[in-house]
Amino acid sequence: MNIQPFPTSRHSPSYPQEFQQVILEKTQNFVGRDFIFTAIDDFLHHHQRGYFTIVGVPGSGKSAILAQYVKQNPHTIYYNAQIAGKNRVEEFLKEVCTQLSEWLQTPPQPRRESFTENAAEGSWFLSLLLQQVSDKLQPEEKLIIIIDALDAINPNGQPLGTNLFYLPRYLPDGVYFIFSRRPYKKANSGLLIEAPSQILDLSDYAAENSEDIKTYIQRNLTPNPAKEGGKNYSPPLLGERSHLIGEDENNFMYVHQILKAIAEGFYSQASEFDNIPPGLEAYYQQHWQKIQGEDFSDLAVELLRVLTAAQTQAISTVAIAKILNADIYDVTEFIDDWWEFLQEISINKEISYKLYHSSFRFWLARKIDSLL
Repeated sequence: MNIQPFPTSRHSPSYPQEFQQVILEKTQNFVGRDFIFTAIDDFLHHHQRGYFTIVGVPGSGKSAILAQYVKQNPHTIYYNAQIAGKNRVEEFLKEVCTQLSEWLQTPPQPRRESFTENAAEGSWFLSLLLQQVSDKLQPEEKLIIIIDALDAINPNGQPLGTNLFYLPRYLPDGVYFIFSRRPYKKANSGLLIEAPSQILDLSDYAAENSEDIKTYIQRNLTPNPAKEGGKNYSPPLLGERSHLIGEDENNFMYVHQILKAIAEGFYSQASEFDNIPPGLEAYYQQHWQKIQGEDFSDLAVELLRVLTAAQTQAISTVAIAKILNADIYDVTEFIDDWWEFLQEISINKEISYKLYHSSFRFWLARKIDSLL
């Protein structure tokens, strides 16, 4: 995968230290995902400009995919909105405009500090820089800007009706944005664009995801102890955990954290595997904070009790409303708010929902019980 994304005579962008750390961590033991890189390359070669979006539930490997892409294409611009303090539009504009100015070998004007005072000015400057880059590109050259976790932005920093991160509605030739984001409703995309676009939903590639997960697991189920964090994986425990294949539900975060917990000695025997390791605990706690939001009512708690019940496989909003004797509008509103943590399933032409992973369902059930 070598698409010469930016003139080779220019320097690669100087990413902030926290971005470099994410790229390093996310690309360790990276496997597969060739079908995604192929789709990206096809999009870049068939369109003169555009937006490419990778959509997937939490833990499906989106951040690792983009980090690997940057590692293989070091001339791309990279921004990660999941890092603390980086989910604000002014931070995005400052960082990306600075990188573009460096590539153009021009001093950043206006000053970075002014973006905090007037993000709209930074939006105008971003569009100006993109056009200047486009004018300097050779026919086969491309500028690619990666944004990991587009949906992590704090929308309170922007006026209603503006694109997330003030992204341009129109793009000049040779300019591409590649995003990752969790599932969202089309009506809540936060983007109004008039440029070629493509969405790759990881849920549409179950077979490919499964094969990549199996490869990742098998790489860590070898007789030779593999080291991570200075500790060895325990081959006996890993052998007993071979049934992890099938439990993973195509979720890289789940698999990674279980293997990491084994490596760090969190499990001493196979009977302890039902315990949630610290990494997953922290990850699910982040989910919980978002689920609570600003309007966490008694109805929300009862609705979560239905979604986390052991007998619940997938359930419609109509069925939930009947169980709770609640207004279906109120139920639907909460489902929409929690969309990123749910899977939408069609059963007998009826749309039903379930939490994205059984491990998270078990964890959330215990959390709800602790509230009572």
